[in-house]
Amino acid sequence: MNLNDLLLGESVDLDRTLVLRHQPSEPSFRKALPLLAGERLDLFNAYQSAQSGPLENSIQNQMGGFVASFMAYGAGKAVYVGTFEIRGSRPVDRKAFWQIPENKELKTLGARGFDSRITRDHILWFDLKLTDIIADWRGRLVVAWPPPERSWYRRAHKNDMPVVAIREESAFAPDIPNWRDIDYSWAELAILPRSVRAALAQWRGIYLIWDDSDGKAYVGSAYGANNILGRWEQYASSGHGGNVLLRKRDPARFHFTILERVSPDMDDAGVIELETGWKNRLHTRKPFGLNIN
Repeated sequence: MNLNDLLLGESVDLDRTLVLRHQPSEPSFRKALPLLAGERLDLFNAYQSAQSGPLENSIQNQMGGFVASFMAYGAGKAVYVGTFEIRGSRPVDRKAFWQIPENKELKTLGARGFDSRITRDHILWFDLKLTDIIADWRGRLVVAWPPPERSWYRRAHKNDMPVVAIREESAFAPDIPNWRDIDYSWAELAILPRSVRAALAQWRGIYLIWDDSDGKAYVGSAYGANNILGRWEQYASSGHGGNVLLRKRDPARFHFTILERVSPDMDDAGVIELETGWKNRLHTRKPFGLNIN
């Protein structure tokens, strides 16, 4: 069985279908893209709705056809994101591109978008509509990607992509990480998988916010409603969580980690005492760090 068999089973015209294997070159955005595929398809679709060079022309020439979108899944393989109908296009200049809310959010995640590398005055913004085509296999269908891997978009009718695996669980719903390994950027707080959000809502403890612009850090504690998740949601919303010294900084440079998890039964005073100890050991009070007291 191969991809074309599945598409033909859904009455998809292979002559009018492009197959894309997304693998961003920007390291931070490459890390974020699977989360978008699982939790924020609106952002994933915005990312693929503007293309340049030959692919832009190819999509324009397939108007009314389809884009079958995949993501790189190891060497020579790709995992299915969804099939999108090509419904139309419109030209956008640089200013109009960056006025699209999704593009602003993608930029915070590390996507380059319509930047200085593109010297044209405008690009095409495609209207791509997600369909129900093999929707049950989103994140589960893995196909072989014929060489060369650098050729990241293909015409469906000219390529044979065998199915190599059907995953039991979606590749876009990653396992809950060990709390010691957590390191999220500020932008990533807005796209955390539901499984991770549920875990953070159960965990209380001491966390660290590190500013990679100068290495200064802030130590905080979480023990109220929704525990660490509740506190980090405040930072995701405001950028500073009400902390005076953080207000003066660019939250796009912040990283969030957990220093210590505590028992759900520990009272507030106990958590605050641990927080004080971490401030002392890491010297995060001003002027060396970002804690006021």
